Amino acid sequence: MLTLKLNPNLTECGTDEAGRGCLAGPVTAAAIILPDNFRNAILTDSKQLSESKRKSLKPLLEDCAISYGVTHIFMEEIDKINILNASILGMHRSIEQLKPQPEYIIVDGNKFKPYHNIPHTCVIKGDGKYLNIAAASILAKTYRDEFMEKIHEEYPMYNWKKNKGYPTAEHRDAIRKYGVTKYHRKSFRLLPEQLSLDF
Repeated sequence: MLTLKLNPNLTECGTDEAGRGCLAGPVTAAAIILPDNFRNAILTDSKQLSESKRKSLKPLLEDCAISYGVTHIFMEEIDKINILNASILGMHRSIEQLKPQPEYIIVDGNKFKPYHNIPHTCVIKGDGKYLNIAAASILAKTYRDEFMEKIHEEYPMYNWKKNKGYPTAEHRDAIRKYGVTKYHRKSFRLLPEQLSLDF
């Protein structure tokens, strides 16, 4: 059973990102403040849930949340500032959307930069420990998946509808065959044997 939050007496948000290891598409971050009476039997780390369960949780979380924010950081920015900085920037921009602003931030993973003067704690595998981080992980994942499904229509040969931009064998074969799109992250090693690709 996941705990709601780390600091029961404070207005606390959980934050997480999705798509950090992908070759194409944005990295998407979310932040959420859940009410103190929030309970949900199936909510856990988004990676542990089926796509249909994640999709059913998304509107429920949006309805129940005191506040939530979601941010895409796109490929050009990822290539400019690197994926770690892009992930943290996405979390900061998502927290910025919260009203009220949180008194405490808990972050999935082990890397974060201070956001204003609000104290924070990084929690490794936090999306499997705290409901507010798990909720952020669901929003980040579902919003990012929707974006990848949308751009799949533009470039169906990469099958982003299925692989969501992750480095599957199928995705890499399509890069070999069709080359690189505007949605690919140019700073990433797109092919294992990559020496030079024409961008």
